[in-house]
Amino acid sequence: DDLAKFATEHHIKFITVAQLISYRLQQERFVKRVIKAKLPTVFGDFDIYGYINELDKTEHVALVKGNLEEFNSRVPVVRMHSECLTGDIFHSLRCDCGNQLGTALEVINQEGTGVFVYLKAHEGRGIGLINKLKAYALQEKGEDTVQANISLGFAPDLRDYGVGAQILHDLGLEKFRLITNNPRKIIGLEGYGLEVVDRVSMPVCKNKYNEYYLDTKRDKMNHIL
Repeated sequence: DDLAKFATEHHIKFITVAQLISYRLQQERFVKRVIKAKLPTVFGDFDIYGYINELDKTEHVALVKGNLEEFNSRVPVVRMHSECLTGDIFHSLRCDCGNQLGTALEVINQEGTGVFVYLKAHEGRGIGLINKLKAYALQEKGEDTVQANISLGFAPDLRDYGVGAQILHDLGLEKFRLITNNPRKIIGLEGYGLEVVDRVSMPVCKNKYNEYYLDTKRDKMNHIL
C-alpha cells in the first residue's frame, strides 16, 4: 500500500509481485505435458497425466477424475501433494503425508470430479530427502521441524507451487476447491492466477510419533489443524 501510494504521488509505474508472476506464467510455459494413460488404483480409476519441468527436468504427475471439459462448471476438488518418500511409500508415522495422500484420492474419487497433483522436488518441504533425514536426526535431539530446517541452513518451507499451477492451467482449471490444511498453498496458487473458491479440510491423523510435528505445524506454520 505504501509503495502504491508513493508511485502514485511521484507518477511512477509499478507492478505487484503477483502481476509479475502471472505475466511470467502466461509467457513462460516451462512445464510440458508428455503423456496420458489410465491408472486403476485402490482408491478408484483415474487418468494419469505425465509432465516434465523443462528447466530442471523433474517429472510430475496429475491424477484426474472426471471429464475435464466439465470441470469449471462443477468446481472440482484439487489436491496439491508434495512428494514424501518416507510417508507416501514407507508409511512413516513421523508425518501424516501418507494418510493425506490416500484421503485426498478417496475424496476426489467420491466427488467424481477432481485433480490430484503429485509434485516432485518437494521432499522435506523443499530441502530434499537427505536433508530431511538430517532434520529427523536433529528432531531426535529435541528440535522441532521448523528449528531443524533452520539449523540446516534452510527456511522452514522452501516449496513453490508454480509447477503445480502450470499443470492446473494446462488441464484447463480456473477455479476449484483445494484440499489442504495449509493456508500458504492457497496464497501460493492464487499468486499464479488461479481461484481457490473454498478450502476442504483434511482429517488430522495424530500418533505418538507425529504429535509434536503436527503441533509445530499448527503453532509455527499456521496450519489449520
